[in-house]
Amino acid sequence: MAVQYHLNGFRPGDPELDDPAPGREVQGPLPDEVDVLIVGCGPAGLTLAAQLSRFPEITTRIVERKPGPIERGQADGISCRSMEMFNAFGFADTVMRQGYQVNETTFWKSGPGGGAPLERIGRVQDVEDGLSEMPHMILNQARVHDMYLEVMRKSASRLRPDYGMEFLGLNVAETDEHPVKVRLRDIAGDQDRTVAARYVVGCDGARSGVRGAIGRALSGDSANQAWGVMDVLAVSDFPDMRCKTLIQSAAEGNVLIIPREGGYLVRLYIEMDKLAEGERVSGRNITVDHLIAAAQRIFSPYRFEVKDVVWWSVYEIGQRLTDRFDDTSGDEVPGRLPRVFIAGDACHTHSPKAGQGMNVSMGDAFNLGWKLASVLTGRADPEILRSYSAERQAVAQDLIDFDREWARIMSARPAADDGGATPEFQRYFIEHGRYTAGMSVTYRASPLTGGPEHQALAPGFGIGTRFHSAPVIRLADAKPMELGHVIRADARWRVFAFCGSGRAGDLADLCGFLDAAAASPLRRFRREGEDVDALIDLRAVLQQPFREVDWGALPGLLRPAKGRYGLIDYEKVFCADTAPGRDIFDLRGIDRDEGAVVVVRPDQYVAHVLPMDAHDALAAFFGGFLVPG
Repeated sequence: MAVQYHLNGFRPGDPELDDPAPGREVQGPLPDEVDVLIVGCGPAGLTLAAQLSRFPEITTRIVERKPGPIERGQADGISCRSMEMFNAFGFADTVMRQGYQVNETTFWKSGPGGGAPLERIGRVQDVEDGLSEMPHMILNQARVHDMYLEVMRKSASRLRPDYGMEFLGLNVAETDEHPVKVRLRDIAGDQDRTVAARYVVGCDGARSGVRGAIGRALSGDSANQAWGVMDVLAVSDFPDMRCKTLIQSAAEGNVLIIPREGGYLVRLYIEMDKLAEGERVSGRNITVDHLIAAAQRIFSPYRFEVKDVVWWSVYEIGQRLTDRFDDTSGDEVPGRLPRVFIAGDACHTHSPKAGQGMNVSMGDAFNLGWKLASVLTGRADPEILRSYSAERQAVAQDLIDFDREWARIMSARPAADDGGATPEFQRYFIEHGRYTAGMSVTYRASPLTGGPEHQALAPGFGIGTRFHSAPVIRLADAKPMELGHVIRADARWRVFAFCGSGRAGDLADLCGFLDAAAASPLRRFRREGEDVDALIDLRAVLQQPFREVDWGALPGLLRPAKGRYGLIDYEKVFCADTAPGRDIFDLRGIDRDEGAVVVVRPDQYVAHVLPMDAHDALAAFFGGFLVPG
């Protein structure tokens, strides 16, 4: 993703390395008071820390019990939706270069009693065409962590985790400016201390101490089924070892093959024994040799010889969820706002075979991060913090429901005679491809997400769904690009004005309102001395071919002067790509006569669709949660 720089003077060297904020040249010891304390350096914690690191005026620290970053293991599947998010953080291209791209999924089964040979029964394209400009990727979770850590190190905050710090407990004293008192232990020094925070976020896993400290509990059930997982370097003549593959064996159990990055490594999820009611997998003393032997039986008659085991584990299938993701309850006194949040495995646990755990956890943090940043920088009403639990608990419930059914299907045996019908595990995978790609999340109407009154103006940008990018041509330099790639993880809002052909003056009128009217959200919520797009970034998309548009005739708001030198920003206007099948107006069903204004939240979700002339409605929407500058 290309970035703009040199705005306030020529910058040699790495353009992604921000100058440190005053006093942040080197991160000092953990202070006694912080704005945000994040507990846990998993995917959720690092997503949140990376986003907040963009705001050096916010004192953010992240603590982790382990002595350093992880090197291997755990999650590896990266959905298309997470790749879109990674693009906003600036490292999607690195993941594509280093990871394994899932292109094809194949399905195999064998008959009952081992009488029928293992055979391929189907294959499908892993991600349907047009679902996202981003692919489904596989990459070691540790590498994803590394990329977030690099974002943090390069930020103006110079944020780094405080490793070797164990969470002991917390309490909340609402009368203080930093009301959350967190007790920590420095493991190396064997010393306890207290840190006071304005907000605390528990990203500390399924056994979350933060969750317990706020009185939340995971509730749910277990499928009483043990599965093993191992990353191995192996020699095999199985033909689909480099495709994502589901094998259903009537006699020996089931296997899910996930090829890994690097061309040689492969991950296997292997069905093991059925557990008795209340039995724990730890009591079975399952070793990696048991996993290898089970895999060899399922692969037979194909050869499968393990040369090196990089990582392995055994787990029980279960689905558990908390009722809320913060420290408030339905009967709180008026004005009681959340101070402590939980995210990721601290609020929802499930089997890893659907590949959603890390993805949904990062989605939790991305949802919360921009809201905390907006509140702590005084941009938004603290009431928006209530929306985190409301929005993400519903997403997690959908995940639990999906995973329960998927785990049941994955542990089923193939039918003795299916009459030639597509097996259930293959059919379910195909039918739910949009879900596993991360595209099924829809946020309900709220102060942050508008109603459907004008959805017909742009049906391809569903209100409450993620902004579905499409190709455009940047006017000033004729660069072909994806429109969604202008969205960065910077807590700014985007307003895309798609110009209708039947109302030529609408764009000029909209720009005139936003530039000069007292009610304009660009004026009302901008602070003195800030660039015009500091909080709300206006972009225009025209229907004409780019060679037919006079850039100099566009409204001045689309050619804004910015920075200390008043340099012109040339990247605010785009034209439709007129090549066959690439016109954004056709791809997203935008009304060609009327046009549309599409408002996009900082987490890349569509917040509203409005007519081009709905100036008052646009102002009222932002007025519902932003704080005047």
